[in-house]
Amino acid sequence: MSAVRVLLVDDQPLLRTGFRLILEAEADIAVVGEAGDGAAAVEMTRSLLPDVVLMDIRMPGVDGIEATRRIIREEAASHDPKVLILTTFDLDEYVIEAVRAGASGFLLKDSPPEDLVTAIRIVAAGDAIVAPSVTRRLLDKFASRLPAVRDSAPPPGLNTLTEREREVLSHVARGQSNAEIAAELVVSETTVKTHVGNVLAKLGLRDRVQAVVYAYETGLSRPGQS
Repeated sequence: MSAVRVLLVDDQPLLRTGFRLILEAEADIAVVGEAGDGAAAVEMTRSLLPDVVLMDIRMPGVDGIEATRRIIREEAASHDPKVLILTTFDLDEYVIEAVRAGASGFLLKDSPPEDLVTAIRIVAAGDAIVAPSVTRRLLDKFASRLPAVRDSAPPPGLNTLTEREREVLSHVARGQSNAEIAAELVVSETTVKTHVGNVLAKLGLRDRVQAVVYAYETGLSRPGQS
């Protein structure tokens, strides 16, 4: 199996150096480049073809949100790179916009090194979900920034889901893993995975992170709901 190719994007050289040291200690991860701003990140994604772009949000010029949008939404890259957003949690209220732009997940900057390595492997494998508990906490914190739910009309696409698919989506929105959902619904993990795949396909969502945001935007899940 070839190594996961990673592009580091952060305007602080010391942070990039730290990330590089952590990642290059892993046999299955290769750092292919570094960028100090979003514009450079887009160009280097085109030329270096990384599997995962580790993207800071706050940078001069083109920020991480716009860079993610250009890479994912506007197909700036010819391959299918995954973007993993770095956030300080307490400051980056715009992390939800980054997810909307196509990011596959996010990670706290003060996370332990092993979490960074694991997150990159998860995103590279296409699972596209990092730290479900962080997803939930961020959404609870920034729910006021999400569009208001219209009570008079059903959310777009929600009526295409079966009752069980809606149920699975609500569990995904709580930040639960397939194993946790399977245990609660008393079904197999394979069944849960199938339902999740159907939900993503029907709603036109890229991954589970976007499914969580969708559940909040439509009112299926609400802040503080357990």
